[in-house]
Amino acid sequence: MGRIFATGDTHCNACGEFSKLNAKNFPQQKELDKADFVLIAGDFGLLWCGSGEERHWLDWLEDKPFTTLFVDGNHENHAMLAEFLVEEWHGGKIHRIRPSIIHLTRGQVFEDIAGLRVFSMGGASSHDIQDGILDPDDPFFEEEYRKMRRRGAMFRVRGQSWWPEELPSEEEYTEAERNLDACGRKVDLIVTHCAPTSISDLLSGGMFKHDALTNYLETVKQSVAYDAWVFGHYHDDGIIQRKHVLLYNHVLEIRPDDLGQAEREGVI
Repeated sequence: MGRIFATGDTHCNACGEFSKLNAKNFPQQKELDKADFVLIAGDFGLLWCGSGEERHWLDWLEDKPFTTLFVDGNHENHAMLAEFLVEEWHGGKIHRIRPSIIHLTRGQVFEDIAGLRVFSMGGASSHDIQDGILDPDDPFFEEEYRKMRRRGAMFRVRGQSWWPEELPSEEEYTEAERNLDACGRKVDLIVTHCAPTSISDLLSGGMFKHDALTNYLETVKQSVAYDAWVFGHYHDDGIIQRKHVLLYNHVLEIRPDDLGQAEREGVI
C-alpha cells in the first residue's frame, strides 16, 4: 500500500513555494515511488499561461519519485484546465497534466488512493479582488488598468488572472452529491481548497466571507462521515477540531488515525 502526503498552496515557483517539495525540505521523498502520492490542496499554480518556466517546473515535478495529485483553487487558469481530456482514474474523473501529475476534478470520489477513499471538491472565492475585476473587452480597459496599477488596487483581469469558474457550477454540486450518495456518504479523506463555513469562521473570527462553496462544504461536513479533511487557501498550518488539516508550509503524511499525535507532537 502506498503512502500519501499533503501540502497547501504552491501558487507558482516565482514565489518559491515549490521549494517545500525539494529533497532538502521533504526528505521523505527518498523513500517514495510513483505508487506514493503528494496531494496539493489547491492553488497548484503551474497552469497559468503555458510559459516555458511553467513547463520547466512541471517537468521538475514529473521527475520526482512520487505521483502529484492536486485539486484546483482560485489561483488557476480554469480555461486551460478545461482543455485537458477527462479520464477515469480510481473510480473518479481526472485531468492528467503529465503522466504522474493529476488534477482531481470537482465532486469526485476516488477509491484506494494509498488505501483511502478520497472526496475532492476544488474551487474557492478570490479574496484579493476588493477593487474589482476588469474586462479586457471594455473599451476603457487600458485606462482603467493603468489607474488600478498606479494606486496599488486589489484587482484581477477576466480571462487573464481571474475566471468565474473559480467556484463550482450547479452541475458540479449535483455530481458531488450523486457520488457521495453512491458511496453511502462515507469517505476516509476529503480534500478541498477552501474550508467549510464553520471552520472558516473559526480561522477568521467570522471575518471571512461565506459563499455558496463554503456553505456547501458545511453541508458536507454535517452529512458525510470522514476521518480527515485537508485544505489550503488560508496561508497557515494547523489542525482544527482534531481532523481538519490546514496546510501551507508543511508537508504532512496523512494517516487519519495519527492526526492527533501529529498535533500533540507539534509537527504542525
